[in-house]
Amino acid sequence: MTETVLIAGASGIVGSAAAAVMREAGWTVLGLARNPTGQEGVTPVAADLQDPESLRAALAPHRPTRLVLATWMRRPTEAEMIRVNGAMVRNLLDALRPAGTLRHAALVTGLKHYLGPFEAYGKGAVPQTPFREEQGRLPVENFYYAQEDEVFAAARRDGFSWSVHRPHTIIGKAVGNAMNMGTTLAVYATLCRETGRPFRFPGSAMQWNGLTDMTDARLLARHLLWASTAPQAANEDFNVVNGDVFRWSWMWGRIAARFGIAPAPFDGTVRPLEAQMAEDGPLWAEIANRHGLAEPRLDRLASPWHTDADLGRPIEVVTDMGKSRRLGFLDYQPTDDAFQDLFERLRADRLIP
Repeated sequence: MTETVLIAGASGIVGSAAAAVMREAGWTVLGLARNPTGQEGVTPVAADLQDPESLRAALAPHRPTRLVLATWMRRPTEAEMIRVNGAMVRNLLDALRPAGTLRHAALVTGLKHYLGPFEAYGKGAVPQTPFREEQGRLPVENFYYAQEDEVFAAARRDGFSWSVHRPHTIIGKAVGNAMNMGTTLAVYATLCRETGRPFRFPGSAMQWNGLTDMTDARLLARHLLWASTAPQAANEDFNVVNGDVFRWSWMWGRIAARFGIAPAPFDGTVRPLEAQMAEDGPLWAEIANRHGLAEPRLDRLASPWHTDADLGRPIEVVTDMGKSRRLGFLDYQPTDDAFQDLFERLRADRLIP
């Protein structure tokens, strides 16, 4: 039987990688978005996750057997994030119910499951690292928990299986993505090279000196494919990281070398990128014009607020992958190679010079 997967967020950093991997596996791929972009081998489905009627109308002709939920909407408060993002998941699952064909739903969240929401990110009591799935939820409101609860309720009601995937910071290519550290650092390095500014690590001493890990979007996509079909992965939650660990004190110099610049010494001072890049929109537009780049808007490429949140954490964040390994997912991706692959793709697509 040919599988048909519906990807909510198909043009994003996770969804686009999942679309490519599942298309290569021979699946029919439907890409759901308010304003779908042209993606090779992806059938666009135009609908608004906040509008139940538009969802029902757009999905009526389709019979997906698998679902990937890889989208969310940022709001000013966690209470509003819970209301909006929980409703988006509920609306989509309700719209798929009449077809009765869905067999598995895969939800992508992240390590804020353990770290807490943006309002209290990495503050207060957090579980011991490495984070393990058995550690469960924090006693705080979190929109990830609301998304999970909507999936769990619909799965019980409609009889499909589910999986939850918790990546660390994701490395991958997407334009207009709300959280994209790799492209943000590529843009920052380009600005430093073009202007002669020092390429300074913007984060905390803990992140500079401590161990950490990351998640390649391509590895996450393969994990989504595996969990969507492997019987042993049904109704399980998973951490998803590359499998290596590193220190930013090592990685920062490697990133600098990719752009032909020297890393500035780190003196322990936090220098947020959001402040450093606040006035760089016109400068980036000028760089884009000079080099013939495809995207002149800085805010479409860089998400410095998110990079600051991750690199400014006062705690070490390392993630355990033992559960996936024991159940049969053995993929591995060196993180420095993931950065290099991304930078090469950005250059090939004329997003950085």
